[in-house]
Amino acid sequence: MRLGLREANQKFSQAIKAVRQGKEVILTDRGKAFAVIKLLEPAKDEEAVIRRLEAEGVLRAGAKSDKPMRVWRSPIRIKGKSMSDTISEERDER
Repeated sequence: MRLGLREANQKFSQAIKAVRQGKEVILTDRGKAFAVIKLLEPAKDEEAVIRRLEAEGVLRAGAKSDKPMRVWRSPIRIKGKSMSDTISEERDER
């Protein structure tokens, strides 16, 4: 499937449906092909999966090693009153 930029913008959902069916969508600018939209190949090895997740922002490399680290972390426990108690007290003072 070949689409000019304006047509690709107007028919984006059709282009994505074609890609999901395994077809390639060739984008053209003034009749000259410059990009292809196609399905990604499933990653076979562990390193490729890690690189893909890093590119998507799900994982990032740790500071001291090259091992991946999740972006989200467990909550940090602190001593003292809970945050909800502190907020309630602040509201009561108003």
